[in-house]
Amino acid sequence: MMLYILLILAGIVVIAYAVLNYYPAFGGKHSNEKRAIYAQSPQYRNGKFENQLQTGWDTSFSSMISMMMDFLKGNPERRPRAAVPMVSFSPKVNRDSAAKVTWFGHSAFLLEIEGKTILFDPMFGKAPTPFPVRNQRYSMELPFRIEELPVIDAVVFSHDHYDHLDFGSIMKLKGKVKQYITPLGVGAHLERWGIPSENIQEHDWWNEFTFEGLKLACTPARHFSGRGITDRNSTLWCSWVIIGRDTKVYFSGDGGYGPHFKEIGEKYGPFDLTLMECGQYDARWAAIHMLPEETVQAHQDVKGKLLIPVHWGAFTLSLHAWHDPVERAVRAAEESGVEIATPRIGETVSVGSLEIPNLSWWRMNEVRHL
Repeated sequence: MMLYILLILAGIVVIAYAVLNYYPAFGGKHSNEKRAIYAQSPQYRNGKFENQLQTGWDTSFSSMISMMMDFLKGNPERRPRAAVPMVSFSPKVNRDSAAKVTWFGHSAFLLEIEGKTILFDPMFGKAPTPFPVRNQRYSMELPFRIEELPVIDAVVFSHDHYDHLDFGSIMKLKGKVKQYITPLGVGAHLERWGIPSENIQEHDWWNEFTFEGLKLACTPARHFSGRGITDRNSTLWCSWVIIGRDTKVYFSGDGGYGPHFKEIGEKYGPFDLTLMECGQYDARWAAIHMLPEETVQAHQDVKGKLLIPVHWGAFTLSLHAWHDPVERAVRAAEESGVEIATPRIGETVSVGSLEIPNLSWWRMNEVRHL
């Protein structure tokens, strides 16, 4: 009997090792040469990337118990009771002078600027996990077919978590993307999935570079990274600045509130548009995910004009009601005199337009109470 138990345990260990090392969704690993390059980064210490500020979350016994109780108690509003409404998106190249942004739910969006198409954090899969069997997307489908997308000039990533870097989405986008732009270390995942290294750029915080006539800057965020059990903080996380002739755009990526927002605002602001993380938060882990009121404050810190809250509306990754992020952000924006747009999934926002989508579509009866 003991022999059988040992054989079963050995089999479990072998299977776990094989999955972690050979299942492609977990991504790639860094060579010693790459680690030597990353060691030159001011953000890289003792073999890991670090934040500007000490960053963690409450892991005390009382916090763990309260979190467990909250999960067990449940919240019927954590997911919408019907598929959320979408606007059908027609994938065509925009040659207009005005910059446009189309939000696809969570943090995925398409920026069309000066004839260029830049896709950010394109998580188009059904669920943000390596094994997508639970936590399904609210909208059930996308407002477009990936196969119908035009050639994308660049795909830009903020970090390597599953709700931002999705294996299945990258495989479907292959052949449509000219360039992939990532923070340090994330390129290893793309190379594992067959993207040629010459099509991948990796950048450290405060790196500035030119892409197709646009100025981009990789800027700080307060978060963490990792896709497996042993690779915590082995890649960098970031926010992004995009500057055209007439338009400045800022994307926060994921992260908690911190002084980096004011630093970015002083160096690159003001911004015509910001897309700021707003969702999947909790007071117990506010250091890595902003509360909605902090989202509005961060928008003001970077000197933003129009705010679009992202990182909500697609998946349930926290305990709050699914519509809570946008409702709190709208309320905070109104109290602070901040202009805020609330597009539906697939709806395009023209930067500088007087017509800004502000419909409270999440309150519609067919979404909340069907």
